[in-house]
Amino acid sequence: MATFFRRLAKAAPIAFGYQTKSAPRLRFGALAAISGGISSYYFYSSPNLGYLDELSEKDAPQAALNPDKWIEFKLQEKMQASHNTQLFRFSFDPDLKLGLHVASCLITRAPNGQNAEGKTKYVIRPYTPISDPDAKGYFDLLIKVYPEGKMSQHFASLKPGDVVEVKGPIEKFRYSPNMKKHIGMIAGGSGITPMLQVIDAILKNPDDNTQVSLIYANLTPDDILLKKKLDTLSASNPNLKVFYTVDNPTKDWLGGQGFVSKQMVVKGLPGPSSDNLVLVCGPPGMMSHVSGDKKDRAQGELRGILKELGYTEDMVYKF
Repeated sequence: MATFFRRLAKAAPIAFGYQTKSAPRLRFGALAAISGGISSYYFYSSPNLGYLDELSEKDAPQAALNPDKWIEFKLQEKMQASHNTQLFRFSFDPDLKLGLHVASCLITRAPNGQNAEGKTKYVIRPYTPISDPDAKGYFDLLIKVYPEGKMSQHFASLKPGDVVEVKGPIEKFRYSPNMKKHIGMIAGGSGITPMLQVIDAILKNPDDNTQVSLIYANLTPDDILLKKKLDTLSASNPNLKVFYTVDNPTKDWLGGQGFVSKQMVVKGLPGPSSDNLVLVCGPPGMMSHVSGDKKDRAQGELRGILKELGYTEDMVYKF
């Protein structure tokens, strides 16, 4: 089997970019991956790509991701998930796991012209897969496509068989089973990414008794990403409660309305306690309102409604 993959790599030198039969086809209702809500960056770099046929047997990787090398992953399939969101499945060696920890993300890059010295310039963007970290041979990304988003437009232009350069993982928050009795979550838009990663990890572990309460804020009901999955999980798991709020509700909307409020937090999330933790991820305006912004890579001072309600910095984590 190993010899076969080395030959395949030499025939098409794309590291871990196999279009495998073992990677199941996309089923939107059962998939879980979404883009992260972090700004794009511009980066100058040599290609520094890793190729499978460069590795000896003893150096064979245990995971598809490499934190020190850009690895090319092949797009197996994509589909339209909503009016502005697309779902992508990337494949790799079916004997490997991606190598993602809960909760962590990966970074992607795409060429974006050249600098004054003639070197390739890249646009770089982090994304959080929420496909099962234990899955072998594939990972899924659900990406909101913005009209002016260089990276999201690049993804939208991809066709099956095309590749994307990826590096990682980048650990954000190390979750361990039963680390808290109750975890509250406040997510906005694509900030659902790390929340769903943690939720999946908790619910698939029968020995994890952590309770989870999620407040998920969006502009309209149509903007709620993976609502069917969240509804299915909450209906079948008594330890998961989900509350939706939107800025612009439809006439038949039965959920919350407006920004995340103190009343929503008091009613829907665990109170301030060393036994509890509140995770927050969303656009800058929501972060400032709820918890205060992060400061570079640091957590920054706790502000907003969570501070006003008595939470302390050790009770809140900002993605």
